[in-house]
Amino acid sequence: MFDMTSMHSVHLDGLDLNLLRVLDAILVERHLTRAARRIGLSQSATSHSLARLRERLGDPLVVRTPGGLVPTARGAQLAEPLRHALATLERAWAGEPRFDPATAQRSFSIATADYGSFVLIPRLLERVAVEAPGVNLWVRTVAEDPWSQLATGQADLLCGPLPDGPVPEAVHARLLYEERFVVVLRKGHPRVRKRLDLDTWASLTHVFVAPRGTPGGVVDTVLASHHRARRVGLAVPHFLVAPHVVAGSDMVATLGARVAAAFTKLLPLKVFEPPVPVPGFKVYLAWHARTHDDPAMKWLRALLLTLFRDKSTRARESLTR
Repeated sequence: MFDMTSMHSVHLDGLDLNLLRVLDAILVERHLTRAARRIGLSQSATSHSLARLRERLGDPLVVRTPGGLVPTARGAQLAEPLRHALATLERAWAGEPRFDPATAQRSFSIATADYGSFVLIPRLLERVAVEAPGVNLWVRTVAEDPWSQLATGQADLLCGPLPDGPVPEAVHARLLYEERFVVVLRKGHPRVRKRLDLDTWASLTHVFVAPRGTPGGVVDTVLASHHRARRVGLAVPHFLVAPHVVAGSDMVATLGARVAAAFTKLLPLKVFEPPVPVPGFKVYLAWHARTHDDPAMKWLRALLLTLFRDKSTRARESLTR
């Protein structure tokens, strides 16, 4: 809930709740014009409301930078509790709204990497087009701080591996599936026929998918445990570049099995199991508490879980209930 004690009681006397809506929109959008559009006001009215808020709270709340408006310490302190307070008031005022996907006109934003865009979005969009033709999907890049991205409304959902470290209490997360790694080479590769052995795998020139642009990955760790190392001939930031490079060269790439399976239908590629076990990764669906009870978000989450949750995950959960 909004920490009303953070304002002196004199500040609450005659407070116009519309000013709080303006502040929330500005803190989310970080731009006056977009904030005005979000709440249906003119830019001048929004600017005037911001001036009133600044005077009332005795703080600039946001400052202008080349990249847009940035909250002050006071503005950042107010952002999340204000968002919760307004959401609580809206639910209390409107009651439990009904969401009918067949007639809904709404946009959802999903933060995911190129892997998620390739594996998840086409299949999701196919179902959305049938069940909810008026619903739009916006795919966003996963921010450096995805928890803040969810908290501020810059994304409704996060689909992909979770960041390192603990998950905040305000975030809900469900496992969709576990992905395994496979090795991809071009058809007719001169050094690999029916099977791929450890020495050949290590000695080939590798395409390395490095989203953060830093060396070292799971394959390097596995090879090091077997007293071997690889040469990385090309490092790319995206999964989707690697299959094209491999199809036109004698290089090798180690990719998620779902990406590899899709590209073998498009390119002259062969898929091999790694010659030694390679740890995979887990793909999660995560969302913030602010949207947990939203019927529209419940529908979208249920759709994603129905489409992508693998049977083994469901079975493990049923055993632990």
